[in-house]
Amino acid sequence: MIELAHDRTLTVELGERSYPIHIGVGLLNRSDSFVPYLAGSQVMIVTNETVAPHYLDTLRSSLPGHLDVRAVVLPDGEQYKTIEQVGRIWDALLEAGFNRRCTLIALGGGVIGDMVGYAAASYQRGVAFIQVPTTLLSQVDSSVGGKTGVNHPLGKNMIGAFWQPKAVVVDIATLTTLPARELSAGLAEVVKYGFIRDAAFLAWLEQNMTALRRVEPEIVAEAIAKSCQIKANIVAEDETEQGVRALLNLGHTFGHAIEAHQGYGNWLHGEAVGAGMAMAATLSHQLGWISADALERTKKVIESAGLPLVAPTGMSSDDFLTRMRLDKKNVDARLRLVLLNDLGDACVSDATPIETLRQLLDDYPRG
Repeated sequence: MIELAHDRTLTVELGERSYPIHIGVGLLNRSDSFVPYLAGSQVMIVTNETVAPHYLDTLRSSLPGHLDVRAVVLPDGEQYKTIEQVGRIWDALLEAGFNRRCTLIALGGGVIGDMVGYAAASYQRGVAFIQVPTTLLSQVDSSVGGKTGVNHPLGKNMIGAFWQPKAVVVDIATLTTLPARELSAGLAEVVKYGFIRDAAFLAWLEQNMTALRRVEPEIVAEAIAKSCQIKANIVAEDETEQGVRALLNLGHTFGHAIEAHQGYGNWLHGEAVGAGMAMAATLSHQLGWISADALERTKKVIESAGLPLVAPTGMSSDDFLTRMRLDKKNVDARLRLVLLNDLGDACVSDATPIETLRQLLDDYPRG
């Protein structure tokens, strides 16, 4: 049993749509984690086949007995992040006769959270939902900020909506059942925050990476809280990604291309982002924006998190460029990349010559 000295609560400031992020141990067992955020008496828990045996009964039992609580258990994996699986959620809601005052609870990782959010955004034109992320990646990134949606064979997250949750409930105890590979995938999004906006946090991560990978509770809680605070601040500035929010996509243009080409689920999202951040840093160095020392430090942090530095074998430059041209950040067919001015200082640029990008992709190591 892991313990934490005290719970933490942050707020995503969005006016009337502001909501809390609760971080603690044992929050799944407490009714007050959920009851204040329910729109009515109808509750649909959506989870997957991996998470359900661990936490579904715990969550059910924490909800008051007078509620009408149902559950949908979906298959696990990025390859199931599809409109067909969202359709199963809609089917369950309709078959149960759930109305506009129902609440969906997303119990799982980023795939579940994104699909449940999209189902909530579109069911009867919008109902309440609560995020209960059970992976590190979803706890520090995808559960916060209201991006929801599904994948398309040609591109990741190309169909969706902005729809904010009523609350995010982060129970750190769920990380004790998380495989090491999934934990490392989550660390990709943690180190991203240091790269894009907080050099001091990056230095702290370098010092505490071993403790993070051992899931030491106080260190993990600090990393989650700091990551969520950085993301909450950025979302409050730019909810629908018209400007600064695009910085959160450091490594994602390369990473999404890897995921789509390799087949969703073969590379975990965080693994692809890790390699993508290394590629973005390499390009930043080649453009003369960051030093060789900064590039080396970037690679060391990514590697220390247990993430790959190389691109997939058999993925050509044309394969990359075909997928990257579908990126949502692009405007008027201009490829926009998140690059580094320095560690802790990222920018969005559409000025990289295609020849320079192609050369990077040609020369970049595969493995």
